[in-house]
Amino acid sequence: MLQSLRIRNLALLEEVALDFEAGFTAVTGETGAGKSILLGALSLLAGERADKTIIRQGAPATEVEASLYFEDSKKVDALLAELDLPPCEEGILILKRSLPRDKAPKLTVNGSLATLAALQRLGEHWIDFHGPGEPRRLLKENCQLELLDLFGRAGDTLAGYQTSYRAWRDLIAEQDRIAQETKLAPDQVEFLQNQLAKMDALELTDEAVEALERDFQRMNRAQELIELSSALAAGLTGEEGVQGRIAALLRESRQLEGIDSASKPLGDRLSSVAVELNDLGAEFAALSQQLQFDPEQAEQLTTRMNTWLEMKRKHGGDLPAVLAARDELRRRLEVQGDLAGTMARMEKQIVEAGRAVKKEAQALRAVREKAAKELAKVAAKGIAQLGFKKADFQIRIVPLPEPGPTGDCGCEFLFSPNVGEAPLPLNRIASSGELARVMLALKTVLADIDGVPLLVFDEVDANVGGEIGRVVGEKMAAIAQNHQVLCVTHLPQVAAQATCHLVVTKDQSKDRTVVAIAPIQANRKARVSELARMLGDRNAKSAIAHAEELLR
Repeated sequence: MLQSLRIRNLALLEEVALDFEAGFTAVTGETGAGKSILLGALSLLAGERADKTIIRQGAPATEVEASLYFEDSKKVDALLAELDLPPCEEGILILKRSLPRDKAPKLTVNGSLATLAALQRLGEHWIDFHGPGEPRRLLKENCQLELLDLFGRAGDTLAGYQTSYRAWRDLIAEQDRIAQETKLAPDQVEFLQNQLAKMDALELTDEAVEALERDFQRMNRAQELIELSSALAAGLTGEEGVQGRIAALLRESRQLEGIDSASKPLGDRLSSVAVELNDLGAEFAALSQQLQFDPEQAEQLTTRMNTWLEMKRKHGGDLPAVLAARDELRRRLEVQGDLAGTMARMEKQIVEAGRAVKKEAQALRAVREKAAKELAKVAAKGIAQLGFKKADFQIRIVPLPEPGPTGDCGCEFLFSPNVGEAPLPLNRIASSGELARVMLALKTVLADIDGVPLLVFDEVDANVGGEIGRVVGEKMAAIAQNHQVLCVTHLPQVAAQATCHLVVTKDQSKDRTVVAIAPIQANRKARVSELARMLGDRNAKSAIAHAEELLR
């Protein structure tokens, strides 16, 4: 749940620090007072993109920070570990986002720097927004299907189907690609074979390519290398070399040893140096002989190097790219050699994959058919409570002509607000008020299934009033039994049933507009005044009496 929220310099709001409690929190205020600022702060912490126009004029940066508590933080900690972020301490998750005017944005999670993508993934685990446009989504078939699958807990079944479906479609796409590769002409086949032969003639391993490039480098600078290695050999073991001087030094060291036996270890070390220098001279001399490439050897090396450079230039510039090109050439030639056989094998694989898709689709349809009956029943009951006493609500499973990404069937929500009228698709009969109530009834049913702890409702009670407002409030309170609920509302019947009440006000009395947010649930007089304002007149005795009654 959301424990605390601090906002600085967001739009018209200078600074506010709010503490939240579990249950149902109502957010009220005059139209245009700035209630969206609170939701904007939460959306920033949930990873929504933002530009610097939201920074309060004259302020250097916008900052939003929240503390969230998870009774069981295992899932969140697992995600944090995947994102390489610190785990929750005692179930507490700290999110902070800063948007400076003249610097790059800064995001932290539990004190560690994070990305916007990480904030978005975490947001999926702690908050779910339901805005004023939500009812209109109900007219879309994909939204209806999502709601049905959520209610029927069809996630695993749908995932299994989609895995089979993708495998089936990939095979079909591969078959189409092969079919479009027309039979190559003999000269084209010959060209591919020559290219493959050139590649096969090279030993395409990291070690072999490294040796080829090294030998080619040595051959190109052979004369220079021979001169250097010969000079080193002569300098060590030639007539004027170091070795001659070392021999004289050795004789002198043995004379010293005859006078003082304690100097023997030093003479032995000098003797070792003489042996090592002699060996080095011999090896430099041998190296100069090895660097003398004969013409045939040089030609072969040049040919291999030119082939390797040609392959790199054509196929991507490194060994993995050349190897991939070689495999693709080999595959194309194999396909050309047995095009009919390849197509037949592919067709068999497609048929088998299609059977798997059909089986998975049937299982998914069975889950949806059962869920459709159950959801229609409970949703109809909720819709009746929202003022449609004789309404009819049904969910029809609609077969598709062929399997698609979401199965072999869709669904259609049918609604009749009046007795005696046949249920029709929502987009044909539902007004905005009817849609709002149908969506609210569905959201109430699905709230228990939704595992996200904080649900934010932004004016979902629009186009609803009177006695139905009281029912909407009751439903918000019912959802709050298992979730923390934050509801922006204009209905006093809804706000009165909240356990916590935040009021947003806008002050334009001075030369600068200022928005403030304050809790009023502890001040009964302030709460009665706010409810009376929502009823029409905070100073009218009748409105005040009605507000008192609502709170009771």
